[in-house]
Amino acid sequence: MRLTKEKLHQLMSDKLTKAGLKREHADIMSDVLVHADLRGIHSHGAMRVEYYSERISKGGTNTNPNFTYKETGPCSGVFDGDNGSGHVAAKLAMDKGIEQAKKNGISVIGVRRVGHTGALSYFVQQAAEEGLIGIALCQSDPMSAPYGGTEPYYGTNPIAMATKGADGRIMMMDLATTVQAWGKILDARSRHAEIPDTWALDKDGNPTTDPNKVASLVPIAGPKGYALQMTVDVLSGILLGVPFGGHVTSMYHDLTEDRNLGQLHIVIDPSRFRNAADYMKDINTSMDELSNMRPAGGNDRVYYPGERSMIRTKRSEEEGVDIVDEIYEYLISDVIHNNRYDHKDAFAEG
Repeated sequence: MRLTKEKLHQLMSDKLTKAGLKREHADIMSDVLVHADLRGIHSHGAMRVEYYSERISKGGTNTNPNFTYKETGPCSGVFDGDNGSGHVAAKLAMDKGIEQAKKNGISVIGVRRVGHTGALSYFVQQAAEEGLIGIALCQSDPMSAPYGGTEPYYGTNPIAMATKGADGRIMMMDLATTVQAWGKILDARSRHAEIPDTWALDKDGNPTTDPNKVASLVPIAGPKGYALQMTVDVLSGILLGVPFGGHVTSMYHDLTEDRNLGQLHIVIDPSRFRNAADYMKDINTSMDELSNMRPAGGNDRVYYPGERSMIRTKRSEEEGVDIVDEIYEYLISDVIHNNRYDHKDAFAEG
């Protein structure tokens, strides 16, 4: 099923509003979800709406949050999301970071007491579109066993960064510190597809291709990925005084309870380090040099980070966003949710 981005946005916003979210917040949340689906990151798009709707309707997302922001220094601040929509809080916090970085050169904003915020690429792109460098880190459910361990402790703990070139192209990375994000496995489940045997382990610690048998995700590059997970957890958890590591609650543990997650945004103004126009020109040169590099066998060309997602976005805008039929049927139905997620563990069926 292919939908225009406008139609998809409308369906998701309507569903989230029916679940109890303010229309203003539902629209922002849907902006983030459409952004993900346009880029082909369906794990963070429409497939998440039923989960969000169930949490909203059961009280686990504050539908009337008292967002507060405290500037703790010329280059720092803390945004408290009051456990409202994480997508909305993260966007507003990045707005504060952009404002502060333009004024003082750099900004580090802690975002605390929020729920799931979706694709980090959306928030770092906010900064990149303003000619700044955006960096974001966030903690997540314990789903990955530490290197040499047997039980999940850290989450997928993603990291994202984006910056813009002189011609408007954006170089971007948004990656989980596990081999693959949990949402990609949920996406495979929704499509009844297998996963590569390098993504996850079953309950016995063996590699699995069945997305329904996943019991632990694999860190990228073994001990290196494990160390990155620790770094994200310290900067977006312990630093902000929210639950960390194994104390982070599962998305599905109790949908009536707050999540209290943390996220960190860093925004840098390149003009404080060198001429901004020259900086963006060199970003362009870097992208062009990568694109013109001789590809290895089996590859059509070399893509700079974020380019494939940009290509998918343009294609989706022209041809429509590809949505699984089951998800479309849910979005157009009168059902708010099917009570599928509450009181499941971190590896709940999606």
